[in-house]
Amino acid sequence: MKFIIFLAALAIIFLLAYIVSYNKKGIKFKPIVMMIILQLILAFVLLNTEFGLLIIKGISGLFEYLLTYAADGINFVFGGIANKGEMPFFLNVLMPIVFISVLIGIAQHIKVLPIIIRYLGLILSKINGLGKLESYNAVASAVFGQSEVFISVKKLLPHLPQHRLYTLCTSAMSTVSASILGAYMTMIDAKYVITALVLNLFGGFIIANIINPYVVSEEEDIFDIQEEKQTFFEMLGEYILDGFKVAIIVGAMLIGFVALISFINHVFAGIFGISFQVALGYLFAPFAFIVGVPASDIVEAGTIMATKLLSNEFVAMIDLGKVSHSLSNKTIGIVSVFLVSFANFSSIGIIAGAVKGLNEKKGNVVARFGLKLLYGATLVSLLTAAITGLML
Repeated sequence: MKFIIFLAALAIIFLLAYIVSYNKKGIKFKPIVMMIILQLILAFVLLNTEFGLLIIKGISGLFEYLLTYAADGINFVFGGIANKGEMPFFLNVLMPIVFISVLIGIAQHIKVLPIIIRYLGLILSKINGLGKLESYNAVASAVFGQSEVFISVKKLLPHLPQHRLYTLCTSAMSTVSASILGAYMTMIDAKYVITALVLNLFGGFIIANIINPYVVSEEEDIFDIQEEKQTFFEMLGEYILDGFKVAIIVGAMLIGFVALISFINHVFAGIFGISFQVALGYLFAPFAFIVGVPASDIVEAGTIMATKLLSNEFVAMIDLGKVSHSLSNKTIGIVSVFLVSFANFSSIGIIAGAVKGLNEKKGNVVARFGLKLLYGATLVSLLTAAITGLML
């Protein structure tokens, strides 16, 4: 029965992606099948061994150290602003972007990033059927985060057509930043965090291959644009300002989107007696069922999934913790992996704002396909949840 539900989930998820495909005749099935098999193997290993967990914990530990260094600079400038024991989102989440931007600038200046793109991208592009840049971007998103990653490709943004930009943004929204893995692991089981991180990487490629299939020629697959030579300190100043600009724009976008969602929730509750969030929970219940959530838990699971879509993964993880005692272990596992991504309405503003801060024209392009971007990233989360449901 579990296998039948999984096949049904695959069929529904792929159908939902196919319906909105930009190029239905251009879909390449071979890489999709290869990546599904690879996801199944990786999910089995990650949910039953400690090997993958050790690797990701090592990477996460490295970024936790980097964020402590970032905190030194933040505390020097903003020390005393926050109330004791509180964690202001702007200071703790957005301001470290400035430091990460500096590191990216240095890696770019000494030609480390182009080398990573060339070799890592080449390997992954042989599997996913996409370009080397798309492959690099997916991995970089899981390291730097959905806003910071665009700083690493900012020189390429003016040259990217819309279809390639959509794939880059889908990867960014489908993954999570390595720097916050530790925070997730304090809220949900670490093995689900690791499983989602890895499966979402390939899930983004799968959904992009259905919604947005295209062929990248050798001439188009550029990743080392010739640019004006800069001194080290010129580059440093540029990337520091770029990082700060991205942080400010992302913060403004978040204020607007979160406030709007709150407004819609209250208006909906005033008219219909229930919040928009709870209503969406009932709409999400069938999706919770097809990814393997037991029938007795589908409404609660659907509400948590909808909460993540409307607000963010942290709010949803807190809600999951509050009701976990009444849910089965299988439900907790499936919902947990669904939550580990940036696929929510606020992320439309974050990604559009990040790109706009680096290239206004391309930022407007991203804003235009924002809803379709969220649609694709949500399908990635559902695919990861379905595979996890099969393994639990």
